[in-house]
Amino acid sequence: MDIRQLRYFIAIVEEGTISHAANRLHISQPPLSQQLKAMEEELGSILVYRRGKRLEITESGKALYKYALQMTQLMEEAKAEVQEVGNGDKGTLRLGINTLSSVELPAWLHEFRAKFPQVSYKIQQNESYQLCELVRNRALELAIVRLPLELDDFSVLHLHTEPFYLLASDQQASLEQEMPLSQIVQYPLILPSTEGLGVYYTIQMTFSEQNLQPNVVAECSDISLLLRLVASDFGVAIVPETLVKRHLPDHIHAFRITGTPATASTALIWLKDYHISRMALNFIDLLTAAKARHM
Repeated sequence: MDIRQLRYFIAIVEEGTISHAANRLHISQPPLSQQLKAMEEELGSILVYRRGKRLEITESGKALYKYALQMTQLMEEAKAEVQEVGNGDKGTLRLGINTLSSVELPAWLHEFRAKFPQVSYKIQQNESYQLCELVRNRALELAIVRLPLELDDFSVLHLHTEPFYLLASDQQASLEQEMPLSQIVQYPLILPSTEGLGVYYTIQMTFSEQNLQPNVVAECSDISLLLRLVASDFGVAIVPETLVKRHLPDHIHAFRITGTPATASTALIWLKDYHISRMALNFIDLLTAAKARHM
């Protein structure tokens, strides 16, 4: 039996006659009678019998009718869910975020959930290089990363560019609101990244371009630990503005770094030349629109 025959049988049971069922199904009576006979022969059981002008259902027919309703309902639900997933209305958005991810991300996710309330989320935090590998391996569809990176394999939506700030403890803080790069070299410096990654490279290149040698005492991509180290006067830290916009702990002060054009850039990436879900495309569209609003 197939799903078409089950729908025929449901119509026969509910209409009570072959003629009414045929009208409901928009087919002629002989083929419908033949399908009923074929089901009975396949099952080796009588499904309906005639009583006067109407058909009555047998116990075997009642059992089949019960399962036919369940199976056709499941089929309709499967079709609906596949269509919803295809339209991006349902499913799981697999998104990677950098350790220093965009401060706007919660607002973007709220906006996306308002438009697509049945979507669930798998959000994974990692260094930008590792996020690229996860997208390449299809473990994630999208990732928000820090630049610069080698992104030849990816489509890229640049989100924003922001300045760097210096974080210092009460003991290191001065009354000034800004600090030149040349003054930072006198402090023990904690970098919020590790060698080979975008933020690390940008900070090191900025010092190199001005012939300055920073006193790097630590590399720490764990931001909560970095903030505790700064608060305890272990060292100062150079971080993108995103981190400053969050609520900084007590005893930490932020200073705009002057005398350098260095900036930190953030981008959304996805793999080139591969299928991407409608849901991921919807998220890309949302971030594209959000970027346009702030231009």
